Amino acid sequence: MRFLRNTKIDFLGKKWIAYIFSGLLVVSSIVLTFTSKPNWGIDFTGGSLIHMEFKQKPDIKELREIFNKSGLEGVEIQKFTNEKVVMVRVRKDYENALEEVNSALEGENLPDNDYTVLRNEMIGPSVGVLLREKAVKAFVFAFLAIILYVAWRFKGGIWGIAAVLALVHDVVVTFGILNYLGVTLNLPVIAALLTLAGYSINDTIVVYDRIRENLKVYFKDPLDKIINRSINETLSRTIVTSGTTLVVVLALFFKGGEVLRGFSLTLLIGIIIGTYSSIFIASPLVYLWKSKK
Repeated sequence: MRFLRNTKIDFLGKKWIAYIFSGLLVVSSIVLTFTSKPNWGIDFTGGSLIHMEFKQKPDIKELREIFNKSGLEGVEIQKFTNEKVVMVRVRKDYENALEEVNSALEGENLPDNDYTVLRNEMIGPSVGVLLREKAVKAFVFAFLAIILYVAWRFKGGIWGIAAVLALVHDVVVTFGILNYLGVTLNLPVIAALLTLAGYSINDTIVVYDRIRENLKVYFKDPLDKIINRSINETLSRTIVTSGTTLVVVLALFFKGGEVLRGFSLTLLIGIIIGTYSSIFIASPLVYLWKSKK
């Protein structure tokens, strides 16, 4: 489906504007990460996991308001298939988190909705450090695999390096925006960042494929003209794919509840940044390298 036909946008002509803009975003994200403490979830900082079964289906929004009013910070509430059971994650450094939760609920009027604590577990900070190390390793191995695959497929290392530089740009900028917004960084958010990497590289590969095809067909044309032609030819597909994905992610963001809010927000930001980088970062990097050679 192509609803944009015969577009002749000079994307490469705007590459330096895009590089300056992206450079400012990346530097700002890095500075923000080192100057302000990211809002890590208990998956990474340690805390308590409390499984509670209520007599009747609890109002999750009401529970959050109760905990916030009692002064409990960093509380995450997750629902289960059994709607009477919830998991409360408390980001506390001490072992009396359960007492704090009980105290907060006892101070409120919850008629005919008693609860039973099914499980109370502690996650130590050492486990959080281990999870952070594994998350970093997951990104490193994923990026190395992408470099090798793209380099093999396109018979040149610059293709893979440019694609991964665009991916690093996407992850760093998205992480910086999440940090700025104060989003809780937990395992679902890390999963969303890895999902973003897969989505972004797929979009980049589509553009690369068209460039490779046009290099054979229009081999007499200048390289910048071939790359611009390729991006314009895939522009309709890029917009349709990103647009339909955004519709689903927006539905998750507005209707998925608090548990999926961080995951969906990460994808929402990442898809926009990833679509931008496929056009203005990955392809122009290939052009700069090949034009010099």
